[in-house]
Amino acid sequence: MLLAEENRKWWTLFAVAFGLFMIMLDNTVVNVALPTMQRDLHVSISQLEWVVIAYALTFAALLITGGKLADLYGRRRIFVLGLIVFTLSSLACGLAPTAGFLIGARTVQGVGAALMNPATLSIIVATFPPKQRGTAIGIWAGVSALALAIGPLGGGLIVQHINWNWIFFVNVPVGALAIVVSQLVIRESRDTSVEQSIDAPGLVTSGGGLFFLSYALVEGNRHGWTSPEILVFFALAVCALSAFVAFERHQRLAMLDLSLFRIGAFTGANIVAMLVSLSMFGVFFFVTLYVQNILHYSPTKAGATFLPMVLLIIFIAPIAGRLSDRIGSRWLMGGGMTLVGISLLLYERVTVHSDFWTLLPPMLVGGFGMALTMSPMTSAAMGAVPVDKAGVGSGVLNSFRQVGGSLGIALMGAIVGSYIHPNVHGLAAAQNYVDGLHAGFEVGSAVTFAAAIVAIALVRTRPEIVREHIAELAA
Repeated sequence: MLLAEENRKWWTLFAVAFGLFMIMLDNTVVNVALPTMQRDLHVSISQLEWVVIAYALTFAALLITGGKLADLYGRRRIFVLGLIVFTLSSLACGLAPTAGFLIGARTVQGVGAALMNPATLSIIVATFPPKQRGTAIGIWAGVSALALAIGPLGGGLIVQHINWNWIFFVNVPVGALAIVVSQLVIRESRDTSVEQSIDAPGLVTSGGGLFFLSYALVEGNRHGWTSPEILVFFALAVCALSAFVAFERHQRLAMLDLSLFRIGAFTGANIVAMLVSLSMFGVFFFVTLYVQNILHYSPTKAGATFLPMVLLIIFIAPIAGRLSDRIGSRWLMGGGMTLVGISLLLYERVTVHSDFWTLLPPMLVGGFGMALTMSPMTSAAMGAVPVDKAGVGSGVLNSFRQVGGSLGIALMGAIVGSYIHPNVHGLAAAQNYVDGLHAGFEVGSAVTFAAAIVAIALVRTRPEIVREHIAELAA
């Protein structure tokens, strides 16, 4: 019986990893197919941008909502519902006859991802005991990195040798298998700590605030940061999120227990999640453009360039997760963020005439640093949350990541854009782009060094101290 229960836990991890794999794959696989989509569907540049933005905005806006629904109605139920929505909308994306249809299907895909993503972590927290949780989360992080690695490479191969539609069709059999396995192996769990009800004001204000903020960050460079449209969306975000905090402080059955932020490990891990995403998302995005537009790599070769970094994350993240079970997350996160900061400074050796071997050292150092950070960071955040609140805790963590990623791309875009002049072409234009990258890397390194300080200052070293804080909150 004990052996059967032990096996069931790992089959549960296998099932949620399927769902996570699809979500993370969709973060990167679509980008390499955009030029082909543009030709086949005869879409404008703005419509093409919305193919990406529609998914990202919906995903970001509904993450906390998805986590709360999982806690309230059952994590397996919401995870499977998200799988169904994501799988069917992927099929619709592949069959899309027009740009408008594709954008609509991508929006629904974002809804499915927002239901699935928080549930993956909350199911792991509810399934694995604290002494194994770091290992499980390490594997979770490795699967995430594997999907990010396969995305550009696999997407490039599919687009070049089959058709762009198949980057979506591939989700259908994977999703169907995940639905069946999830129903068979995942035990249902939910928040049974207190009386439960839907916090409608919290759902509306959190979702609206994250949508307004994400839209402003994504569209800021295109419209101008001081344009009326962007300023209005920032103002709406501030108003909605302020209203969310006010509602949650006075609601009898609040969606988000704000007292969780009194736990240093939870607050520190979320801040680090935002800062590391801020620095690294921009790097991934603009280094991809660099290797394709400056070094003239094909989409497939560009995707393969990131493999050394991602393979390090895949193999080291589970080890870092096991270490966090034993020694805590504090120094692993601090050391990892320091290595990421050093890797960003190493990118300053990149020139318009560089090759793969120039990119390899910063990618290896950055991959090692990310691997040391990701699993302990997630373990620190989820370990600081009572199991009954795991869905909301996961939603908050992923919201911080998503907002940090959007802010990173916007910030890096603003820095790089300031070096680009429309009347400069050829080698001079390439040099301006590289100079912009260097400036962006310097800002990114400062951000990651700040994240290291936050981790060391706020995240408790010993897991038992965090558990004492949870017991105090429960009392």
